Amino acid sequence: MTKKHTPIEGAGITARQLILMLITAMAIVPGYLMVTGSLKTQEEFLNSPWSLPMNPNFAGYTAAWNDQFPTWFKNTLFVTLSAVVLTIALAATAAWGFANWKWRGRDTFLGVLISLMVVPPVVLLIPLFTLGAKIGWISTFRMLILVYIGLMLPFSIYLLTNFFRAIPVSLIEAAKIDGASDLRTFRSVVLPLSGPPLITLTIVNLLWVWNELLLALVFLQSDEKKSLMVGITGFQSRYSLSIPTIMAGMTIATLPLFITYIFGQRHFITGLTAGATKGE
Repeated sequence: MTKKHTPIEGAGITARQLILMLITAMAIVPGYLMVTGSLKTQEEFLNSPWSLPMNPNFAGYTAAWNDQFPTWFKNTLFVTLSAVVLTIALAATAAWGFANWKWRGRDTFLGVLISLMVVPPVVLLIPLFTLGAKIGWISTFRMLILVYIGLMLPFSIYLLTNFFRAIPVSLIEAAKIDGASDLRTFRSVVLPLSGPPLITLTIVNLLWVWNELLLALVFLQSDEKKSLMVGITGFQSRYSLSIPTIMAGMTIATLPLFITYIFGQRHFITGLTAGATKGE
């Protein structure tokens, strides 16, 4: 039997649907403008920015890719993969220590670590730049990678610690009874069960590092070390605000993230709720 809603409930459902539709439109419209704008000429975009490209023009992609775009792409790929892989490895081992080992001050230390998530990166910009200048690491990938790792670790450790604590204790005890060490238990029992949160962290951190502009703009000052986001911002002056070229560069830069999310979205949704409840 179909459940009937009262007028008030019906109005509430309609309002929620409208809000969701508005949020969806706000997310889709920029992507639509980016893709369609990359296939138009400058004149076509200025005359009709919202229309579909009647005669797709790929000159913007040619102009973007023929510049230093491949170099920026490789730089961003190297920095992103290095920072994300190292962050996941460090966060997983640290979270296992917080979740499995009992030691004095553990919860206090974890609380202090989690509180670092509220510190905005711009506050750390001047001290980090001063440190990088003193040790000669400005315009080097290792400085930017270390900064990214430090900024991503608090949230990563927090999420994985909650998930590891939700793993049934009986599984851990069974591994210990079989003679497995803590390291073997972590490698053979905990990690195989942690696919969703690990994939979630990988996607979240990858999206942030790939799109990050401020730190990359400050620490990667030489042309051959620039990242994608820094290089694309230079299109404005280099091409006198050639909108198709900028849109084409942004489309190419967004494509790897889109593909990554499409393949990992199922695990991403699962990982968002991982550790919310504790099962036994």
